[in-house]
Amino acid sequence: MNLSAAYPLLLLVISNIFMTYAWYGHLKTMKDSPIWIVILASWGIAFFEYVFQVPANRWGFEYYSLPQLKILQEVITILVFIFFSTFYMNQSFKWDYLWAGLCMVGAVYFVFK
Repeated sequence: MNLSAAYPLLLLVISNIFMTYAWYGHLKTMKDSPIWIVILASWGIAFFEYVFQVPANRWGFEYYSLPQLKILQEVITILVFIFFSTFYMNQSFKWDYLWAGLCMVGAVYFVFK
């Protein structure tokens, strides 16, 4: 893989970090806040998700098919979520997550085959 093809993947990782925090970070940091404040804060964070996701998909489409981009995005999402839930939200890791991840690796294999 050349560096240009890897750049969209890096942008997808950054995008997913923002997305995961926008969706779930408030469960830890804004437990006592009114829901409308949580929604506005999440929208503000999600803006940065799109700042990275839109170029990642646009530039990534030069190297990957649409199904390949979608599967790669889903794999990145689950990996980011596992790290986020384990290290930020202090949720215990379960081996089922690994098995589910291996199923997704199979999906990557088949979409690139």
